[in-house]
Amino acid sequence: MSEIINNVSAYFSHLPWLELIAMLLSLAYVILVAKGNIWCWPAAFISTAIYTVIFFDVKLLMDSALSAYYLLMAVYGYWQWSNPVTRDDSRNDELPITSWALSLHIKISSGLVVITLALGYLVDNYSSASFPYLDTFTTVFAVFSTYLVTQKVLENWLYWIVIDLVSIYLYIEKGLIPTTVLFVIFVVIACYGYIKWLRSYQVNSDDLESTTVS
Repeated sequence: MSEIINNVSAYFSHLPWLELIAMLLSLAYVILVAKGNIWCWPAAFISTAIYTVIFFDVKLLMDSALSAYYLLMAVYGYWQWSNPVTRDDSRNDELPITSWALSLHIKISSGLVVITLALGYLVDNYSSASFPYLDTFTTVFAVFSTYLVTQKVLENWLYWIVIDLVSIYLYIEKGLIPTTVLFVIFVVIACYGYIKWLRSYQVNSDDLESTTVS
């Protein structure tokens, strides 16, 4: 345990300030999303803008492209959360938390698995990437899960928990201890976010039923 703490301390002591800012803003983004705070999107915009440049600079082009996608989704997410519309197309003060049917998640996840296997095969056979299928899995599902966040779909947290757990395994295998610690924190926040959003969703559902009955 002391060795892990020493490694984390050494890592942060030599960490470039720009990367440190990006990491802290990424953490702030997840916390603010869990709280349903719209300021999560400006935090995401700045952090992903920084990571887009950092990854491009070190020739991690796919990670840079993924960060660019997150950058665009930060803009879309802010617009979506600040211009909420209810299911009947009426205006609302806040974008409500929704829940998708299990059958829909199964269909979409099945399609994403097929995409993961196809892209994983290409990465495995035409690149020197490590863990091509698991790495592709986290990327493909992260793209979809980010969209779910912009729509305030409750189940986005369940996807992130799985993605983060797989990522933790990958980072441990690669010896990226500080990043592993960060993703352990992400898992804890994702669990908190799911519980908080679930309670809000249940309260809103009860209020809607009460209004309908009355």
